[in-house]
Amino acid sequence: MPPQRWNTLSTREIYKNKWMRLREDIAEMPNGKTTIYGVCEFGECVGVLPFVDNEHVVMVRQYRYVFGENQRWEMPTGGKHREEDASVAAQRELMEEVGYRANQLVHINSYYTSKSVCFETAHLFIGRDLEKTFAPPDETEFLEIGILKFDDVLQMVLDSEIRDSMTVIAVLIARQRLGTRD
Repeated sequence: MPPQRWNTLSTREIYKNKWMRLREDIAEMPNGKTTIYGVCEFGECVGVLPFVDNEHVVMVRQYRYVFGENQRWEMPTGGKHREEDASVAAQRELMEEVGYRANQLVHINSYYTSKSVCFETAHLFIGRDLEKTFAPPDETEFLEIGILKFDDVLQMVLDSEIRDSMTVIAVLIARQRLGTRD
């Protein structure tokens, strides 16, 4: 028998800004007892692993405030607007962050970034047949852009030098699906 549903008895907003919302729910569990459940809502996000050719990808580095680091490479990622199609959001982020548009954009995965306390779904894409373009960057992003060998990026994932889940998952799926050499 599948696990039974929990019922939300009440919800209280704790904090909200344009990127996130924090709420506190009172939830009734299947045994009739209640518990407080904190939920961070982020909505949806997108990421594109852009291949400039069969062996190289465009990556970015930026200061990540939460972890206080600036040395880790990652693929272009960003938020999806509420009514925006994920592929449109992926193209927008690709143009804003690295100045390319993908003529071939393939959805490879959608997943929950956290299964317990964060409400966020990530949509991952591989971009190919890139063409240079321009879109104004987001006002909070100060990026270093690099073209790296895919094999080196894969090794950074395996060595835990790349740690963000969107990039890790996209690189591993790309390796598996694209049959990149060992």
